[in-house]
Amino acid sequence: MNEFSNLQALPDGEAELRVVVRLSWEDVAALGQEAGRLAKQMQRPVGLDEAVAHRLRTRAVTPAKPTQEPARAAAVAPAPVSSLAGRTPGEHARQAIEKINGTESA
Repeated sequence: MNEFSNLQALPDGEAELRVVVRLSWEDVAALGQEAGRLAKQMQRPVGLDEAVAHRLRTRAVTPAKPTQEPARAAAVAPAPVSSLAGRTPGEHARQAIEKINGTESA
């Protein structure tokens, strides 16, 4: 196997693909919450990588929603989070950590 390969077959029949993904702090916080929920459900520690894998697996088996008309889809698209505009990366990080820990202040 090429040492630079990012795809590896696993003995359990799955495959592992290593990628680098840039995420917003809000997405990291959401994944932290997902990891916490899974950890509680599975009664063991769960990392963000496992939370991502779980989310991708459950999303893959969920039937696709019917597509909307382009004009209507644009009308119901979520708006950007305005309360986060103008904050420094450190403030984003602090807020994400508070959200993961459940100590977020309004």
